[in-house]
Amino acid sequence: MIASLCGLMVLADDASHWKIDPVEQARAACEGGAGVVQLRAKRAPDSLALEWAEAIRAITRKFDVAFFVNDRFDLALAADADGVHLGQGDIPPSRIPVSARSRLRIGRSTHSLEQAREACEDLVDYIAFGPIFATGSKDSPYDPRGIEQLAEVVCAVQPKPVIAIGGIDLGNVARVTEAGAAGVAVISAIAEAADPYGAARALAETLREHGGA
Repeated sequence: MIASLCGLMVLADDASHWKIDPVEQARAACEGGAGVVQLRAKRAPDSLALEWAEAIRAITRKFDVAFFVNDRFDLALAADADGVHLGQGDIPPSRIPVSARSRLRIGRSTHSLEQAREACEDLVDYIAFGPIFATGSKDSPYDPRGIEQLAEVVCAVQPKPVIAIGGIDLGNVARVTEAGAAGVAVISAIAEAADPYGAARALAETLREHGGA
């Protein structure tokens, strides 16, 4: 199992308006130096989501990159993923069967200091916090949290790694890592880029330059 969950996490998303499908998003991410790829299949039927997951699992193994599935621990297990990422509306981490928890690392989306602290009590492996900046990649009822709130969460949940998400791109990623985030999660920065591989490489290199893994 991959040791580090830091650095660049790319969400391979199945929205129809992206230039490339989730598998090609994942391939570009891995070739560009991402440390984690997460399949976010909100619209596809389970059979197609599993097909994508298995294809992405093969790609991530080739590049020694961690692979997570969004929302669904059953699909994560079926695809032999490294972990599952759970939102606030998903099954709580503590309710995942012990047998599944022994095979999967768990991430949790949080949007407030209170949610981040609660996630720590659920013994998750990392905490995602956001949206840091305004984003159009995914619907969110939450206003942008900003760099100051990110830094507050990072301090509150140490040594748990915090992955920042929401509106992050090459122009602001350095500010995010300087606030203490262990890594960043992106969707549109890769999925809608003219050169997804180049975009992933630039983000990964900038993260390394500013302290990201």
